[in-house]
Amino acid sequence: MLTAAGLPLSRIEGVIMVGLKTAMVTGAAGTIGKAVTKMLLAEGFRVIMADINQNSLDELASTLAGEVFPAVFDVSDAIEVGEAVNSITKKWGAVDILVNNAGILSNNKSQTTDASEWERIININLNGMFYTAKAVIPGMKEKGWGRIINTSSLAAKSGGITAGTAYSTSKGGVSSLTFSLAAELAEFGITVNGISPAYIKTPMVTEQLTEEERQQVLAKIPVHRFCEPEEFAHVVKFLIDELSGFITGEIIDLNGGLLFD
Repeated sequence: MLTAAGLPLSRIEGVIMVGLKTAMVTGAAGTIGKAVTKMLLAEGFRVIMADINQNSLDELASTLAGEVFPAVFDVSDAIEVGEAVNSITKKWGAVDILVNNAGILSNNKSQTTDASEWERIININLNGMFYTAKAVIPGMKEKGWGRIINTSSLAAKSGGITAGTAYSTSKGGVSSLTFSLAAELAEFGITVNGISPAYIKTPMVTEQLTEEERQQVLAKIPVHRFCEPEEFAHVVKFLIDELSGFITGEIIDLNGGLLFD
């Protein structure tokens, strides 16, 4: 049996999948998105790199070897998402794997979060994942196979150590969305799981926290270091594997021991 990306044929529970090759990563221009994209390319996938930042996407794509294609759209705009996925499907076929990763951080707690910030965080972090998943699901159903991985956060369970109210709430919604989609789609051969990271080495840590805050966080993490983006990508690699097909509706913690449950 070959891996899902390993072409040309695989068989699970009597279902034959031929040429499973197309993955889409949202938030692909960011640190996590870049690590996931590199992993997928190494595994033999064609990767649709989705982001709202055209320049960053083009610059990153130019540095990568393999079948990688930038797609610029706003995940918080349902119409844009639908049009983009339709275009991708017409050109390359249905998306087999969706890594729903686009998101933004806010560290503002309730009293310093105004209505516009609340709506922006929810629209991008939660609504965007719903719109994108909804758009790719029909193609996955037609194939009878698919993998959706949603990026949640430790903040969904902790209420936010340094993260703000809107961000923590949006990620709680992502976890619930994961459960709902997993229950709905299991019978169609589609698994839906989430990854709940904490303090990956991204600008959210290196730029949006002060040095004092970083040291305070490190003191709380039992492994005494921040998470590497490649470690996140490794969890994605595990979840998209054919032999992970019995795992759905799971939120995998990636937090260095900050929270056990």
